[in-house]
Amino acid sequence: MNETQIRAALDYHSDPKPGKIEIVPTKPVETRADLALAYTPGVGQASMAIAHDPAQAARLTGRANLVAVVSDGTAVLGLGNIGPLASKPVMEGKSVLFKLLGGVNAFDIEVDTRDVDHFVDVVAALEPTFGGINLEDIKAPECFEIEERLKARMKIPVMHDDQHGTAVVVAAALRNALLVTGRDMAATRLVCVGAGASAIACLDLLVEMGLPRPNICMLDSGGLVHRGRNGLNKYKARFAQETDLGGWEQVMQGADVLLCLSGPGSVDPTHLQRMAARPIVMALANPTPEIMPEIILTERPDAIVCTGRSDYPNQVNNALGFPYIFRAALDCGATAITEEMKLACAMALSDLARETPASLDSAGFGPLYLIPDVLDPRLLAVVASAVVLAAIRSGVATRPISDIEAYKRELETQYGALKPKKNSPSVQSVPANASAETAEPRRMSAALV
Repeated sequence: MNETQIRAALDYHSDPKPGKIEIVPTKPVETRADLALAYTPGVGQASMAIAHDPAQAARLTGRANLVAVVSDGTAVLGLGNIGPLASKPVMEGKSVLFKLLGGVNAFDIEVDTRDVDHFVDVVAALEPTFGGINLEDIKAPECFEIEERLKARMKIPVMHDDQHGTAVVVAAALRNALLVTGRDMAATRLVCVGAGASAIACLDLLVEMGLPRPNICMLDSGGLVHRGRNGLNKYKARFAQETDLGGWEQVMQGADVLLCLSGPGSVDPTHLQRMAARPIVMALANPTPEIMPEIILTERPDAIVCTGRSDYPNQVNNALGFPYIFRAALDCGATAITEEMKLACAMALSDLARETPASLDSAGFGPLYLIPDVLDPRLLAVVASAVVLAAIRSGVATRPISDIEAYKRELETQYGALKPKKNSPSVQSVPANASAETAEPRRMSAALV
């Protein structure tokens, strides 16, 4: 960012009030009678009702629409381990997106500990307060253990969005890219650059969708992940090739998909020449991708490209997933977020993009529009209802919704006005003959997990 942009960002966060969220009462407290109902003595009636029947908390308090956005600040955006206090603006921002896109009240919790046991104990103890836990920006491999242990201890939905939110949107985009290029998931060869939390979650979900595990080659800072290497953790080991297939040159030969979840400059453009016809390249490091789209299209004009940026087509944005997954989970009283719910979200996003016609704001379904725009007004009703149905099928819904069409209408009525307005088209078309002079210089880095 330049100096003007930096100043604008700091001013935005500081004026006219510090931060981005505040608490607003939902009931009138204007008279003594109101006060007697809001607090003592009336509040005691609500407390006693919940003491007799804990399920009444969903009716008498805001818990069933309240999510905690929890981080230890060890893996914040592209900033790394900046600590819990410095992570607070990001967690507040996530809370804003929950509200704007899903109508979900969210509050940020920054936990000052690096001890997994302590972190898990702190978050688990918050269960009476919140209806769901969104874990955020926690580094691997600790994030895997934290999520697993919290899911086992808590009876409310727990999801590490850096893992599963990314996975859901990647799965949706890849499903449509395979359709556009005439590929079958079962015959697709994928190279994954990066082996951190989001990469592993993406691969797990793609395997659930039918991508054969042997067709996946994972590259980290040590090269190809294979069973002959020492020191692989159990999460990487799930995607280890049986033998060492060689370096980049061998692994990239004939690959259909390059999925990058690492860091800027980690892909050599010349390796793209080894990929199959009409390659799918997902360079998702943000804000600077592993390889810039202009360079990808210079090397491979036939490529389909996804990034994590809003100024290029096919933005893989977690905001397409988490607001609607949690909206659905809260509404049906889900005790967990299951694989079936995540798959339902991915399929709903994919199908919604296929139904998108060309307009002033989008190119319509095709190579430049594989996933919906994050401000698409159809998202809430369509995606949340699909996730609710999956929660019911999974057996985790404690308050099943019987009339899904009525639920869709309620979402549109109750939360339809929350979405921010579009000021301009959110993506730009990247021409196949884009000049490499306008792109970042070619370079390599070891920024792989």
